[in-house]
Amino acid sequence: MSVTEPAANVWVLRTPNSAYVLSLGGEDVPLAAHWGAPVDDETAVALAKVPSDPARGSWESRLDGREEYPSDTGLRFTEPALALRFPDDSRTVRWMFTGSAVEEGHLRLRYRELTRPVRLTLHYRVSARHDVLERWTELETDVPVEVVRADSAAWCLPPFDHPRLSSLHGRWGADSRLERTALPPGAVHLGSRRTTTSPMHNPWVALDDGTATEAHGEVWTAALAWSGTWHIDVQRLPNGRVVANVGAGHEAPVARLSGGTTYEAPKSCGLWTAGGFGAASRAWHESILAGVLPHAGELRPVLYNSWEATGFTLDEANQLALAEQAAALGCELFVMDDGWFGRRVSDNAGLGDWLPNSARFPNGLGPLIERVHDLGMRFGIWVEPEMVNPDSDLYRAHPDWVYASPGYPRHELRNQLVLNLGHPEVAAWLHDWLDKLLTDNDIAFVKWDMNRPVTDPGPYGDLLWSTRHTLALYSILDRLRRDHPAVRFESCASGGGRVDLGVLARTDQVWTSDNTDASDRLHIQEGFSQLYPARAMTAWVTDAPNFLTGNRLPLKFRFHVAMAGVLGVGGDLPQWTADERALAIDLIAQYKRVRPIVQHGQLHRLRSPRESSAPALAYLSATGDEAAVFQFLDGHRYGEPARPARLPFLPAGTWADADTGTRYPAAFLATHGLDAGLFRDHDSAVTHLRRVADA
Repeated sequence: MSVTEPAANVWVLRTPNSAYVLSLGGEDVPLAAHWGAPVDDETAVALAKVPSDPARGSWESRLDGREEYPSDTGLRFTEPALALRFPDDSRTVRWMFTGSAVEEGHLRLRYRELTRPVRLTLHYRVSARHDVLERWTELETDVPVEVVRADSAAWCLPPFDHPRLSSLHGRWGADSRLERTALPPGAVHLGSRRTTTSPMHNPWVALDDGTATEAHGEVWTAALAWSGTWHIDVQRLPNGRVVANVGAGHEAPVARLSGGTTYEAPKSCGLWTAGGFGAASRAWHESILAGVLPHAGELRPVLYNSWEATGFTLDEANQLALAEQAAALGCELFVMDDGWFGRRVSDNAGLGDWLPNSARFPNGLGPLIERVHDLGMRFGIWVEPEMVNPDSDLYRAHPDWVYASPGYPRHELRNQLVLNLGHPEVAAWLHDWLDKLLTDNDIAFVKWDMNRPVTDPGPYGDLLWSTRHTLALYSILDRLRRDHPAVRFESCASGGGRVDLGVLARTDQVWTSDNTDASDRLHIQEGFSQLYPARAMTAWVTDAPNFLTGNRLPLKFRFHVAMAGVLGVGGDLPQWTADERALAIDLIAQYKRVRPIVQHGQLHRLRSPRESSAPALAYLSATGDEAAVFQFLDGHRYGEPARPARLPFLPAGTWADADTGTRYPAAFLATHGLDAGLFRDHDSAVTHLRRVADA
């Protein structure tokens, strides 16, 4: 919101609900003084003057836990944020402060190295629209240097007696599961070396003193806007302080610079709240909708995807039949999945040959797209641009375009290899065929998939898979969005393998997980919601039994779980009964009534699926006069009914059920709660509440 300098070399960055104070200490070292509740200038200066914790003996440093950007040499012992190696193998650096600059909420602290022509800029930026503080670094050099490590930020927190770490972990089909654990002394390393952010961890952490709840307590949280390999190192130091280093790259180096070049780290974003984990999530959602997601004000359509119905056996006729049935349900976007191109009759062949299969689509895609439009839907398509099958015309023509280690056996995963986007001709080819596909066809939506990581990066691996691949991907997406402004994109990587603030700045939604089992999805979606808003969370209703878990959950339960995000349908519609179709029509219509509340409202997690067999959540509209309340029974025992869900966040007044007309005072809903009458396992309810004038 603003940046001030109330005293020499003391800076205060203010957001609507927080303040961040830093100052220069001895030897020009930037020190964190405060990250938390708003403070005035006088208090900020006083905080900056508080001495660092005394070092105990020669094995500690007064800088540890307070230095904004520690190097790996000198009188400091924490994990470094910056490490450089020069041609003479020297790693010693000493930074001299050369000045600061403030412009429209953007603070720059500039440094030069004592003996070499290398310059470092620490960037800080705040906005009046949200509480997120952005931090990143920029390194310029006139001499060759290897950038062993250049993190975006080192986030310094106050001392805690019992610090707790929250993070998201998982695997394929079990993405984004929330974990809260005591932070042990030492360091906890999170990250990915799988080319993308990966489903194993997500580049986000939250820290608290061990007492915060969903609704109360101070929470410090940070994320990384980067879609490549990454790391977050959270340290609990002997002096009780906690530091979280956040940066791109998993293994050294992240760049090799020649003279006259620059390395700019991706942005790390952080925020503080006194309102618990729920307030932290709402603040993240607000910032993502305000400044990250393109076209965030749009309502995402209800989509139908053909994969579960036709798999690799799709053709024009069965896609036309599915489109008819999807439109009858009320779907608004028809997405044709894998199998439409080349000799793609299985996952053994065809990737890279991005022309419609002439036997399946003898007249191209035009007739299908035209019929989809006639049915009142938009048309979308699945692609996996970064991949190639060895059994493809592309690979036979350009075997040198894939990541490979010459002289060594290559590794195929899912019968495919990864195209080396670090080569300009490969990136140009990829952009050009996608550009032609979107130019020649009226396509409104692209599901961009990526189903394997890089495993054989070759002689440039440390650079290509940590930096060049991701930057090339960003460049292609940016060009496509610029040249095709009406097209919307979804990021997918075998589910939630590429979900982060960097890719969200270039796509419109993300595929949360390949696991569509509604019971599992309650957990996956809870984790996802810690950072990312419902407006970005694609959620499908698929068939029972579920392909992964074998569970046979009620259709209404499956719909209600998916309605908590961007609703999609992925079932084999010809196999649905008349009753199932009728129920789907009603539920899609209900979703459309609450969609503005879900996609643009404020999330309130009422009961966690990790702690309750009756999880519940709600969204409050941006205007504060409508709410959508989701209640579930999932794995409950002893026949106990679900307790009413309390709604303490509702503004005062009288609230009415939009479907039944039943009225409730806000105080009643806050203290007693909303009783949805759930009794049997996998019962569920979605209640649309409106604030009404008192009679």
